[in-house]
Amino acid sequence: MKHATVTVGLVLGILAGVLGCTGGSQQQTASETQTDTAAKPVEGTFKVALITPTSVNDSGWSALAYRGLEAIQANLGAEIANVVASTPADIEDAMRSFAQQGFQLVIGHGYEYNQHGIKIGKEFPNTVFVSSSGDKTAPNVGAFRFYLEQATYLLGIMAAKMTKTGVVGMVGGPDVPSIESTFQAFEAGAKSVKPDITVLKAYTGSNDDIGAAKQQTLAFINRGADFIIHQANAAAPGVFEACRERKVWAFGTNSDQSSVAPDVVLASAVIRAENVFTDLARRVKEGTYRGAIELVGAQEGAVNVVFNPKLLDKIPKDVQDLLMQKFDEIMQGKLVVPKLEF
Repeated sequence: MKHATVTVGLVLGILAGVLGCTGGSQQQTASETQTDTAAKPVEGTFKVALITPTSVNDSGWSALAYRGLEAIQANLGAEIANVVASTPADIEDAMRSFAQQGFQLVIGHGYEYNQHGIKIGKEFPNTVFVSSSGDKTAPNVGAFRFYLEQATYLLGIMAAKMTKTGVVGMVGGPDVPSIESTFQAFEAGAKSVKPDITVLKAYTGSNDDIGAAKQQTLAFINRGADFIIHQANAAAPGVFEACRERKVWAFGTNSDQSSVAPDVVLASAVIRAENVFTDLARRVKEGTYRGAIELVGAQEGAVNVVFNPKLLDKIPKDVQDLLMQKFDEIMQGKLVVPKLEF
């Protein structure tokens, strides 16, 4: 599987964050009263597993995590494995199976994996369970909070500056706090430059129902929306298809999705997991990882906005300049993008 990413327009000083990435700032650490049983260097083969809610060929959320897993393999020589599991029973079975097979690190890619990591982590104290988002920790259980809100906020500004109807839409799959937070940031960004803008929001409840995502997108377009952002995971093609049919703009999320729908995806809110995942795995391998919730964003090189190079001429220069300015403010800590605490 090949993943090609072209960053155009919004380079935004991202290299400064990539260099020396340390996995982010700790928001919450495991209780000091808990017994530290996961702090041993790995001896022998280092084994890392990734559990995703959808196929890693989704060109979005699961794909970005797989790129992170590949980076762990390339940088640390790890043996890697991936499985799709989205129901509670399947998630716990997968976590338990990997731990029984001697995997020292199991990454669950989503908020929903955190609680199961806590449960299974008690059974397997020598395996580290980390989720992409979550609010619970133990000595061998933690989470990354990707500050994608920084990027969706900027896309909200772009939508508000470019909309001709004054109406934009947000189409989600599962209604979970991590997705809701990115939507609230998008709306905040839009209203920061156009307070009277109408922002529509709906969830289909599914990670992969392309038909439902398309129908919800069409419903928003019928209400006047001319920009759509999604957090529909593998159902994103439904959003893009509706936008193509009705000739409105879409935003990609999680990965650069301009190659998925080059005629409708104007820009994407992107997560770069490679350095973050590698740093996590290195700490587990060295026996220095301690369960915590870690926030990683633009300053760590983990979040960015990427313009579609084929549609760059559709974005007015003043809008590009404004986004550059706002990104610089984020990097300098002058602009703190709102996010839900969970």
